[in-house]
Amino acid sequence: MLLTVVAVLLIGLAGGAVAVATKNRMHIDAILNKTGPLRVQAQEVQNALLDQETAVRGYAVSGNAADLTPYDAGRKREQDLVVSMERLLGDYPEIRQELLKVEQRAEEWRQAVAVPVVTATQQRGTAAGQALITDQAREQFDAVRSALDDLQFEIFEARQRSAEDVRRTSNLLVVLLIVAVAVVIIAGSMLLVSLDKMVIRPLTGLADQVREVAEGDYQHGISGTGPPEFLRLGEDVDAMRRKIAKDLAEVREARERIEWVNSQLQKQAEELTRSNRDLEQFAYVASHDLQEPLRKVASFCQLLQRRYAGQLDERADQYIAFAVDGAQRMQRLINDLLAFSRIGRLTTGFTEVDLNKVMGDVAGQTEAARQYADAELTWGELPVIRGEEPLLTNLLANLVSNSVKFRRPDVPPKVHVSARLVGDEWEISCQDNGIGIEPEFADKIFVIFQRLHAKDAYPGTGIGLAIVKKIVEYHGGRVWVDTGTEEGTAIRFTLPALPEDVEAAAAASAAADEPPTDEPATGDGDEPGGEAGAGTPARADRRADEAETTDGPDRAPEGGRTGDMRETVG
Repeated sequence: MLLTVVAVLLIGLAGGAVAVATKNRMHIDAILNKTGPLRVQAQEVQNALLDQETAVRGYAVSGNAADLTPYDAGRKREQDLVVSMERLLGDYPEIRQELLKVEQRAEEWRQAVAVPVVTATQQRGTAAGQALITDQAREQFDAVRSALDDLQFEIFEARQRSAEDVRRTSNLLVVLLIVAVAVVIIAGSMLLVSLDKMVIRPLTGLADQVREVAEGDYQHGISGTGPPEFLRLGEDVDAMRRKIAKDLAEVREARERIEWVNSQLQKQAEELTRSNRDLEQFAYVASHDLQEPLRKVASFCQLLQRRYAGQLDERADQYIAFAVDGAQRMQRLINDLLAFSRIGRLTTGFTEVDLNKVMGDVAGQTEAARQYADAELTWGELPVIRGEEPLLTNLLANLVSNSVKFRRPDVPPKVHVSARLVGDEWEISCQDNGIGIEPEFADKIFVIFQRLHAKDAYPGTGIGLAIVKKIVEYHGGRVWVDTGTEEGTAIRFTLPALPEDVEAAAAASAAADEPPTDEPATGDGDEPGGEAGAGTPARADRRADEAETTDGPDRAPEGGRTGDMRETVG
């Protein structure tokens, strides 16, 4: 009932305030948009008439037609102002009457004084015109001034009446607001007393019981007091407490089981890390320690082959050739295994690497193999990424050498490397026109020592693509075979893009209101090696028609660091 009474009172006060505010706005509008502009325009009318009177006098003295320009301009300005004032005089008939009087007296002055003076001056000269400017002519213009003063006074009176109306409605609006505030304060006080008795005290008691439960006493029963709604609320809260207590017990049991499982997983992870470290160390030590005996075996087998070739029977020469080939293949296998174990273990740190320059180095490394196979190597504009330049050179050299090696008979190999920005990663593709890869073997080729062909058909150790995969993953990317290629093989891998490249692509996409194109910007260079890979955007492709490294596909790496290796293909 209290709220209903208060609502009715406030609605009535609000309605009255709206009505008063509407009237107040009308009065303010009359001052700002009607009487105010009318006063300004009335003053401009007076100025226009004064310009006319001055122009007539000046013309009568000088006889110069140019002195009549203010007269004509004043008449036009006067007419425009009268039309503008007429639009504002709908609610002011007294002002309209005074404006008509001003226009009537102004026209009388023009007909009685201005026109005769101008005509006389034009026809008979300045003396005739000046003779017409008499005291009677001045009195006639004084009558125009008097009419203008009456117009200004009438406008001022109308403005004063509007201002008084604004003050009256504003005071009434303030009174209504004060009454509304008083109603709110009185009703609010009564409502607070009722709420304290009927709501706050019972709710405070219920909250105290809930806090006891929240502090950990989940067995404390909760009961409500006060109105029936609070009693039901207490029962519901107590039911919730019982369910939470039951769930909490189950959670504690599950957490204990999870902690035990996590401890076991932690032990297994530590054991696995230790095992991987030991395996890497074993592979490195084994590969390194096997170098010397294998080098001796290979050297002496080659000495036997050179010294006794043709002196023994054909079977002996064949056996020696088998021994030399086996020793050399074992050396290549150990070198590749050593290179594989070094990736990520011996590091020079990440720097910004221009893949265009890297492709120039790759073109130089693969020059001999491409000349032998009459292969063509091209690449589009490639990005700058963060990584280890030697490893990225090794990665691209492996892919290019693979493409040259696994070529179709009687078909000159063509290899193209391109890049495009996908999300926050660069997707780099190495596309060739070679023999291709069956989809069922797309994952198998990245497994170490896995081969799809006999070693007599295509030489190698089967480690090259495993090295590619490990280098890509070391740089935070992934590598795969695009099985949807119609001809040849397309191996794609991703590398994280620099933040400025991602921001530039997003800005370009927002400016064009469309997704950024996936086609890479391309540059061109006809020179092989570093010149072609300098990243100039002059033409669509970069070409290295003559370059491949003198390191053959099976050459062992040089140096003791990952950065010094020149892996091609295994």
